[in-house]
Amino acid sequence: MALGGVDLNLLLILQALLEEGNVTRAASRVGMPQPTVSIALARLRRHYKDELLVRMGNGYVLTPLARSLLPSVQESMRLIGDTFSPENDQSPPVSGRKFTISLSDYSVVVLGELLLRRIHELAPETNLQIGRIPYDMAESDQAVLEHDLIIAPLGFYQSAGQPEVIWRDRFVCVADPANPRLRDGKLSLKDLGSLPHATAQLPRAEADPVRTALECLNITPNIAMSTAGWLPLPFLVAGTDMVAFVPERLARRVSDAAGVEIIEPPFREIELIEAAWWHPTRATDPAHSWLRAILSEIAVLTEAHSVSRSSDGC
Repeated sequence: MALGGVDLNLLLILQALLEEGNVTRAASRVGMPQPTVSIALARLRRHYKDELLVRMGNGYVLTPLARSLLPSVQESMRLIGDTFSPENDQSPPVSGRKFTISLSDYSVVVLGELLLRRIHELAPETNLQIGRIPYDMAESDQAVLEHDLIIAPLGFYQSAGQPEVIWRDRFVCVADPANPRLRDGKLSLKDLGSLPHATAQLPRAEADPVRTALECLNITPNIAMSTAGWLPLPFLVAGTDMVAFVPERLARRVSDAAGVEIIEPPFREIELIEAAWWHPTRATDPAHSWLRAILSEIAVLTEAHSVSRSSDGC
């Protein structure tokens, strides 16, 4: 179909190219061979007299014109979809979409199962790919563009606009019940300064709230072991004299299995804020807006579930 001498089939490909910022991913998204999408990109470049996508390093970036085109392209596709959809069609606007979400092991434990179940319930044809955050991820908009969502502690990522807070947690201490310093289920500041610590090594040390809190108390932890995430810590502490600080929701989920005791820290509460990042070009994408709404819904459910579990344990 053509309008004004332009093949409207190119609009779908243009949207995929602008949102994905990558020919291969755009081809996968629209279900076309990569050479076909490359030919379409060449036609689009001739039409706009602009490169639209330019190579930078190992990836591509959008030209200024391409960035300016994206909102109108997304709105045009939304209007076309509304025009051809029955008024009573309440199905999610995902159309077999593949979503890529990168998150920490802690976030997988807290919301992974609920998120997968809810998306499969509402849109079973949707492909959801969940992976660990690469700790060597470059701090650039291009890195965010390669993922639909990045979920991590606030301060983990320093690019691509303002992140959205998803939920809040706090840190607690875990230790083996037979730890010689543990008295009446408590540890003192002196104990924390003397005992060996197992810690999660975050990519941005200055954004580590536990490290900041301990430094304010003039405590330099004796780090005996470090891991790439919080999930292994309770299991590593078990049977040793080590202590570790982990998010409370994670501690309550795994403390029984790990055989460790949850201990209230002997100082002010250390808050953990989990946030979501996405590339600004996805902000008006209906499918992406639907995904973010589901994420917010699941975050509320996990909050209620966490409160319920905490109340049961008191």
